[in-house]
Amino acid sequence: MAIKQKSAAETKAQDLGLALARIAESEGIPANIGVDQLRRASPRLTPLAVGQMVRKHLDIVEAVLAERGLTLVEYADQGPGRGMEFVIAEAA
Repeated sequence: MAIKQKSAAETKAQDLGLALARIAESEGIPANIGVDQLRRASPRLTPLAVGQMVRKHLDIVEAVLAERGLTLVEYADQGPGRGMEFVIAEAA
């Protein structure tokens, strides 16, 4: 069975999930994570990229978090220039 090559968007969604998990694990859970924290963790995760990954590949982000025993409780996007926030908690 051939392994399907991931698209750049799928890889970025995986990066987003990993960055969220690392930040949450280092800051304590539950964690409120803003886009500025994500940018410090991974400069590739621009606000535009983050928004696109959540809209297009939320399933990948959630799968990566689940592998680490975490879950995405809430995602809020206040619009350009206003910020984004993720709430990460332990999976039940």
